[in-house]
Amino acid sequence: MKIRSCIAGIALTSFLGSASALGQNAYITNFGSNTVSVVDTATNTITATINVGRAPFGVAVSPDGSKSYVTNQFSSSVSAINTATEAVIATIPVGNGPSGVAISPDGSKVYVTNQSSNTVSVINTVTNAMIATIAIANNPLGVAVSPDGSKVYVGNGFGMVSVIDAVSNTVLSAIQIGIIPIKGVAVSRDGSQVYVVNGNLIQSSQIAQTTNSVSIIDTATDTVTATIPIGISPLGEAVSPDGSKIYAANTFSNSVSVIDIATKTVTATISVGDSPSGVAFSTDGSKVYVANEFSNTVSVIDAGTNAVTATIPVGNSPIAFGVFIQPAMPGPKFAGIPGTPNCYGQCVAALVQQYNGLNAAATALGYSSVTALQNAILAYCGG
Repeated sequence: MKIRSCIAGIALTSFLGSASALGQNAYITNFGSNTVSVVDTATNTITATINVGRAPFGVAVSPDGSKSYVTNQFSSSVSAINTATEAVIATIPVGNGPSGVAISPDGSKVYVTNQSSNTVSVINTVTNAMIATIAIANNPLGVAVSPDGSKVYVGNGFGMVSVIDAVSNTVLSAIQIGIIPIKGVAVSRDGSQVYVVNGNLIQSSQIAQTTNSVSIIDTATDTVTATIPIGISPLGEAVSPDGSKIYAANTFSNSVSVIDIATKTVTATISVGDSPSGVAFSTDGSKVYVANEFSNTVSVIDAGTNAVTATIPVGNSPIAFGVFIQPAMPGPKFAGIPGTPNCYGQCVAALVQQYNGLNAAATALGYSSVTALQNAILAYCGG
């Protein structure tokens, strides 16, 4: 299957010249500096340092890239950052010990786990005010929202994932994974699976089934379908934009585990800095950024070779727990090959017409190049 077969006479190669790159920033929370380092992922340089609350921990960038939300653990607040001006535009009081943070796919709501209050705060992104508080199981940390925005998944300190109805803000069910604290939570692009990181300081033979691992949950049945052992005391995780891999940070192993989701196996273990915590992909999926808390650095991994290609000094104790780079757009729902499963029936030529060229389409839709746009279309259309 070739994209060019759908272009109705327009030669794709004529658009492969100098593709415009859409700059993507990484927002690294520096727990010990009370700051956020803004890293330009095109140049791997720091372009700004933003003062926030005390002990910034979690971070999430809105789907449109316009805002970044940072949890301040010791201030019991969330800082809302305007990414155009790199300035804090609101400080929102929440529960005690706010840690994890996730934004709904439409960008309208922010969900914050308050570890010390055993609650989840819901924030309206238009008013930057808290609109709901949801009681949750003990010591909630990781949080993620389903692609359709209907459910919120929260992991707690006793090996349980709570499923929240995003409309009623009520807990629908609880999935028991084990007895090990659940650190990171992520959802697959199609919403069929949830990936949870089970982290502990030691490997115990008595609880080995969920110690230091990633568990996969089937969202249709709310059951665990696989548990994959990784390094010691994992915290952050990220799913590749094409949905094929998970990168999990092993804080006490100073490494990142690469998991092939199809085979449910670890395919690589990458040495990074001391105490890696947060992990995120560049929008085109070509690079992985890892915050190393005890090294005061960010490691940049080439996702194709799994080699560390750069090390960026940042503030003190960077954690960056969450989606700290603007996420890849879910899709592309704007194009496809007619008659192909999982596509919307439009031809790539529609992109050319709508955006006056594929270079402009790639830029407008958040892809680093036309090649990245092509790859996304092929992946989405099952090609």
